[in-house]
Amino acid sequence: MGLLDPLLALLVSFVILLLLLHKRISIGLALFSSAIVMSLLSLSPIEVVDVFVATSIDPVTVSLVFVTFGIMVLTLFYKETGELDRLCRNFAGLVKYRKLVVSLLPAIIGLLPVPGGALMSAPIVEAETEKLELEEEKRTYLNIWFRHIIFPIYPMSQVLILAAALTGVSITSIILNQIPIVIMMTTIGYFTVLKPINFRNEGRKTSFANNFKNFVVSFSPILIMVLAVLIFRVDVFLAAFVGIALLLLITRFPMQVFIKILSNSTIYKITLAAFGAMLLRSVIINSGASGTLGQVIAAWGVADVLLLLALPSILAFLVGSSSGAIAISAPILTGILHFTSSNASLLYSSAYLGYLGAPTHLCLVLTADYFKCSLNRLYRLLIPSLVATFSVALLVYLLQ
Repeated sequence: MGLLDPLLALLVSFVILLLLLHKRISIGLALFSSAIVMSLLSLSPIEVVDVFVATSIDPVTVSLVFVTFGIMVLTLFYKETGELDRLCRNFAGLVKYRKLVVSLLPAIIGLLPVPGGALMSAPIVEAETEKLELEEEKRTYLNIWFRHIIFPIYPMSQVLILAAALTGVSITSIILNQIPIVIMMTTIGYFTVLKPINFRNEGRKTSFANNFKNFVVSFSPILIMVLAVLIFRVDVFLAAFVGIALLLLITRFPMQVFIKILSNSTIYKITLAAFGAMLLRSVIINSGASGTLGQVIAAWGVADVLLLLALPSILAFLVGSSSGAIAISAPILTGILHFTSSNASLLYSSAYLGYLGAPTHLCLVLTADYFKCSLNRLYRLLIPSLVATFSVALLVYLLQ
């Protein structure tokens, strides 16, 4: 028996999570700390040890941790070896249509989930639009919207992998449900900003064949990973390390780069986030908070669809983290409903869209700062786009 009622302990841990994230503490340390606090408040000392050990040896948790570690190592390899810069330059040299460049390049960089990574594509968007006298809010919107557009269907997305692990639904089935959402987001982004812009498409001075060859080489580790997961059903963990091995062959990096990458704290902070999310889930379930809260909500008669829409999106907006929102809401909803591909997809989409529009979203804040754009002006474009996308996510769920 713990010191506090499980629901009160859950509230305290959520407040701590919110405060830590507000203080710019990493999501990994924040999730882990809130899980530890809740376990100490809601469980006996023996139960605390049991939950920690059980979570640490759980095959799903172990797989998630190694997958996250592998993806972060690959991401930093791309960045430190300069291969990401080469990929972007060759793509920009390959495509003469600027509308494709300013929309697809942020999405390509989004394949490598660097925290605040929208800042990496912002200079490209700026360079491609500098002669158009485009308003700051439109440049900011372009960079934010199209960077994140790939995440609902990207099998190497850490948040998507986490959602699959917490709900017990396969990544592939969640992705299939979210294809219409990505199509809608692409359409929204095009008509909101791209269509009205009169780009002057200029021929590139560099060789098409040379750009194409170099782009394929740089992009091949990511492409091999995605194909291995989606077509050959290779475990995401193995696919990540296949991508790393291929990138090593391409770059032939020196040993000091390897040491620099493995000593980067970002890898371990993000990996800790994966473990912290699974630990928080275990504590919420084992403390009885999930079941108790489920009974309370059931007594209120709140429809499942409203919970799937409101709980993850509000949490994501408040904490500025889609993974944090899913880590809290998934175990709570486990006590209320049985997860299927449709409701797991709606859970993910709600957290993802709530996070995308959050003023605490690092990519949003950094991009707005880069383009000197006020959030009020940005939200005039962003809010209608989010509402329309929410509507499509809800429609996909209702049609299942």
